[in-house]
Amino acid sequence: MKIQYRELKMQELFESQNRVLQNVGLDFKRSLYHSLPWSERAIMLMGARGTGKSTLFQQYIKENFQTGEALYITLDDIYFKQHTLVETARKFLQNGGKLLVIDEVHKYPDWSREIKNIYDLMPTLKILFTGSSILEMQKSFADLSRRVLNYYLPELSFREFLGIKYQKNISQFTLNQIFENHLEISRALGAEIGTPIMYFKEYLKSGAYPFFKETNLVDIRLKQTVNLIVDTDMPSAMPVEYATLNQIKKLLYIIAQSVPFKPNITKLAEQVGTTRPKLYEMLKMLEAARLIYGLHHSNVNIGSLSKPEKIFLHNTNLLFVFSENSPEVGTVRETFFINQLESAGHKVNYTEKGDFLIDGKWLIEVGGRNKTQKQIAGQKNAFLALDDIETGYGNTMPVWLFGFLY
Repeated sequence: MKIQYRELKMQELFESQNRVLQNVGLDFKRSLYHSLPWSERAIMLMGARGTGKSTLFQQYIKENFQTGEALYITLDDIYFKQHTLVETARKFLQNGGKLLVIDEVHKYPDWSREIKNIYDLMPTLKILFTGSSILEMQKSFADLSRRVLNYYLPELSFREFLGIKYQKNISQFTLNQIFENHLEISRALGAEIGTPIMYFKEYLKSGAYPFFKETNLVDIRLKQTVNLIVDTDMPSAMPVEYATLNQIKKLLYIIAQSVPFKPNITKLAEQVGTTRPKLYEMLKMLEAARLIYGLHHSNVNIGSLSKPEKIFLHNTNLLFVFSENSPEVGTVRETFFINQLESAGHKVNYTEKGDFLIDGKWLIEVGGRNKTQKQIAGQKNAFLALDDIETGYGNTMPVWLFGFLY
């Protein structure tokens, strides 16, 4: 009788998977989908809450596996109150399973140890897994680093937003291609998109997360997500007192009202009501959770006690949600630029000349359409990235063009 009960429960897992996959479309895939090494035995996918990690793995199942060959499970399922992950994986393998996809792993106690056991004891079973708590995933990954490949899924690029919301399947471009051929690329994209500036303004406000597929209240959903990160993810990843969580929220609010924020650590610690060392820890936690981005000099070794030259919110959607008034347009442009470059794998640093130094090579000044060459005059590999223009000229290009890097 006990065996029959377990068979029934496994069947329920497959039925749950089938319901999920019915609603998964294959028309558009995140750029990371095409670069993941799917032939590897085990892949861990990290990313901020709501970026589409689950959908990416579900698309892989739907496109490549027959019924019964793959199993998608989420570890907040009540099934796992009575069954272990190892037990489920073993039973799935015994019945011909090839791929186990595990979601919400951070909600399962000692998940890294059980995945390690599955990897070691079931060598023919492939494992893909993800979770919504970046901090928890980073903390526990050390035990798996020799077995599992780790990848990060960033927020949506401008290109991906157009693909998901408006079914505009547009190619991505490298940074070299944009610098060398921006005029031809922007003209071609303008002809294909129609009104890139109109779509760009929408993306800046509400396009960084695929929440728009489910609700028009993107701002409310994003606030709820940030509260989950602070109230749930941070305490699960490290010992944090309740009072500290309130201080972290206060710190985030202070930064949001002043970005780009030039931190005076002593003064900021006083405002938050904490010590300098604890403030550095809070900044590090917010950056690890992909809520802020610290801009450093290229010659600075980034450590737990290194002060960034400027602090930005991690993307423009956070800016619009947490700024009391409409965010300053220059800050919006710069936040977009940093987010897109960093998410595409480029190193963005502070520089005295211009706004940003990219990969230690390219100097970028970001501004409005009337911005002049004054601040980068005489500099090598220097470019202007300007807002409210559809095409550029010479070393001047549209800032929205950098949304097509991934």
